[in-house]
Amino acid sequence: MSTMQIDRLLDTVVKFGASDLHLTVGRPPTVRLHGGLRSLQTKVLESEDMVSLMKSITPERNQQELQEEGTTDFGFAYGDAARFRVSVFRQRGDLAIVLRQIPNRLLSIETIGLPEVVKDLIRRPRGMFLVTGPTGSGKTTTLASMINFINETMDRHIVTMEDPIEYYHYHKKSIINQREVGSDVPNFAEALRRVLRQDPDVILVGEMRDLETIESAIRAAETGHLVFGTLHTTGAAKTIDRIVDAFPVTQQNQIRVQLSTALICVLSQALLSRIDQPGMVAAYEFMVVTPAIANLIRDNKTFRIDSMIQTGKKFGMQLLDDHLWSLYMAGKISAEEMYDVSKNQADILAKVHRLGRTIGRTELDDEDAQDSEGQSTKPQANKPNA
Repeated sequence: MSTMQIDRLLDTVVKFGASDLHLTVGRPPTVRLHGGLRSLQTKVLESEDMVSLMKSITPERNQQELQEEGTTDFGFAYGDAARFRVSVFRQRGDLAIVLRQIPNRLLSIETIGLPEVVKDLIRRPRGMFLVTGPTGSGKTTTLASMINFINETMDRHIVTMEDPIEYYHYHKKSIINQREVGSDVPNFAEALRRVLRQDPDVILVGEMRDLETIESAIRAAETGHLVFGTLHTTGAAKTIDRIVDAFPVTQQNQIRVQLSTALICVLSQALLSRIDQPGMVAAYEFMVVTPAIANLIRDNKTFRIDSMIQTGKKFGMQLLDDHLWSLYMAGKISAEEMYDVSKNQADILAKVHRLGRTIGRTELDDEDAQDSEGQSTKPQANKPNA
């Protein structure tokens, strides 16, 4: 398969607005469109197709890494049309490639539907703003929107650490330097160790993966920097537990105290397929650290955070399940999708029943409802052509 054809495949992805392109042996190229997988009407890929596709897009350095580690990740620009985040990996002795499309257009805070209070919170000179959620929940897009808002409205020095860089930012009112882990700096921990000498006002840590990175990020937030970070957790209370649990037991009390003062807020999100129109919609859980919530964090009472969020509407707070419910009632998402993503499934089920409705497959087989991939395994009638 020639480079000509990778271009055709990428054109298809851009044209349809698909989020991902999956390439693997034994299946035609497949796109993820509005959450579901659709095979393109082209030939089934073979081993040699995969090798030439890989070579046509993978930089030399990453081909080397693929040889040594069996996996490599990188970002690349497809002309002016889009950027892609690429993961190439070995499976059953063959290659597989997943390309995630990064839109070129930065969305505004209003467009992605973030709570209005976010704008006030990111004007703060110091503290930690966490954006959490599973892979593919739109964290990168949310962060890019907030960084862009700072870039357009404030004079700040913004340093980002990303793996790989997805959205490209240009200097506007702020100076923005983006460091790519793997090419500009070896790892997140090293990037964070160095960053304080670079006179930053705003720091973005692409992923808080390990103890050292989490520790450095908290320290930076305490010493007068606004730090954005991401974690793969769902919900605000869980995020705090996850950070605390990353530390040895002897340090956990100390970290709770530090978090209670350093943390500004936690924005936890999920991305769902819309039923009212083609596309996706984000559901948010939003916790602002008020003095009362700071006390709960410090006293290890995170189990009480959810009820605090519920009563914190005047601060712009909301629980994920409440936002899911309002999206469902507005006819934007299906009951099944709401149920799959919700944190308290029994409550959601009861509320749906009270309306005299049912949740499709849930009633039949509760186990199956746990399979959030359910919607993507159905055969798709209308397949886009490559």
